[in-house]
Amino acid sequence: MARIDVNFEKTVGKIKPVNGVGQPPFSGLDFSMLHYLTEAEIPFSRLHDVGGMYGGSRFVDIPNLFPDFEKDPADPASYDFAFTDKLIAALMDAKVEPFFRLGVTIENYAETRAYRIFPPKDNLQWAKICEGVIRHYTEGWADGFHYDIRYWEIWNEPDNYEDPLRNQMWRGTKEEYFNLYGVASRYLKERFPRLKIGGYASCGFYAVAGVKTDPNAKASPREEYFAEFFEAFLKYAKENHCPLDFFSWHSYAGIRETAVFARYARGKLDEYGFTETETTCNEWNPSVNLRGTARHAALIAGMMLAFQHMPLDSAMFYDARFGTSIYGSLFHPMTREPLPAYEAFRAFGELYMRGGEAALRIEDGEGLYAAAAKGEKDGAVVIANVGEKEVPFLWQCDRQPLSFRLLTEEGITEGKTLPAAIPADAILTVFTA
Repeated sequence: MARIDVNFEKTVGKIKPVNGVGQPPFSGLDFSMLHYLTEAEIPFSRLHDVGGMYGGSRFVDIPNLFPDFEKDPADPASYDFAFTDKLIAALMDAKVEPFFRLGVTIENYAETRAYRIFPPKDNLQWAKICEGVIRHYTEGWADGFHYDIRYWEIWNEPDNYEDPLRNQMWRGTKEEYFNLYGVASRYLKERFPRLKIGGYASCGFYAVAGVKTDPNAKASPREEYFAEFFEAFLKYAKENHCPLDFFSWHSYAGIRETAVFARYARGKLDEYGFTETETTCNEWNPSVNLRGTARHAALIAGMMLAFQHMPLDSAMFYDARFGTSIYGSLFHPMTREPLPAYEAFRAFGELYMRGGEAALRIEDGEGLYAAAAKGEKDGAVVIANVGEKEVPFLWQCDRQPLSFRLLTEEGITEGKTLPAAIPADAILTVFTA
C-alpha cells in the first residue's frame, strides 16, 4: 500500500509553468476554443508550426510577416501583420502568453523541394526584420500593441539533420546557424534588453548515456549529431558573447528519459558558464499513439508532475491544435470536444492557479507521480498513476479533503469520499480546506 503524506504548512517552492502548450486551438480566424486554455490555467502557447504548412501563408512565420526580404525593415509597409495580430490578440484576451518563435514552420516534404528553410541571405537584415516584429507587438510600432510578450526564440530545430538535404528545418550547416544566432541575439538583446532572447529548440538528447532501453544499443548518427550540435553551439555562444536568456529543447521520450535530458541540458549549460540561462522543454508528448485514451492523459499528467522536480524552468506540450494532426492531442479533430489529455492540463491547472508548492512525500507508490499546491484559502493535490496496476493508498494530510475528481478510462468521477485506490492509467485531483 502506498502512503501519501501532504503537509500544507510547509511550502517548498512554486508550481512551475510546465503546463504550457504549442499551437493554440483555432480554425481560420475562429478563436472561440481558446477558452479551454484559460479554464485550464495554461500559461504559454508556443507559436511554432502555427496555421498549417508554411504557417498557412498568413501566421507568425517571418516570410508571412515580411513577404519581400529585399524591402526596408524600417518601413511599416514592408510587413503584413493582419492575421497574426488577430491570433496574438485572442491569446492575450485568453490570458495565455505567446512564446514567439522567430523563424519558419517545418517543411515535412523538403526532400521534394524546400522553400523557406534556407539560411537568410543577410543575417543582419533578418535580425532587423525580427526587430520590427518585436517592436510591433511590444512597443506599439506600426499601429501595433504594447503586449507583455517576454520570450523570443531564434529558429526551431536547426539540428534536425546533419545533411542539409535531409534537414526539414534548416538547409544550412551548423556554423551558418551559429552565425545567424550570434548576429540576431546580440542585435535583439541590445535593442530589447528587458526581453528574453534564446533558442534553439534542440531536437533533443536521445544519445545521452542511459536513455536507451537496451544499454548496449548505439545512438543513431542523427541522434549523435543533436548532441554534437549542442556542444558546438554552447562553445560558439560562449566565445562570441552571445546572449542566451533561455535554451529550449524537445523530448518525445518517456518521463524517466526526459528527466535524464533535463539534467544533461542543465549540466551542459552550467559547464559552459550559462548558469543563469533558463531551460525549457518546449516540445514534448509521451506516446502520442495513445491519444484519446486515459493512459495518454495519465502519462501527460505524470510528465508535468515530474517536470515540477526536474532542473528546468518551463515546458510546452506539442500540441493543442484543433484539426487533423498526428500530435494534436487535446481536442477531437471533428467535434472540438476535449480528449482525456485535456483533463491532465485541467488537473495541473489546479496546482498552477494556487501557486505555492506544498510538501508531499510518497512511499511505496510505484507508478505514482504527485504534487500539492497551497492557495490563499485552500489546497489541491494531483496524483497520476502511470503504472499497470491500481495502487491502494493511505492518505495522510494536515488538511481535511473536501472533494475529488478522478479520470479513468470510464470517464470522470467526482465525489467527497476519497477512493481507497488509484486505478491504473488514472489522474486523481483532491481538493482540501
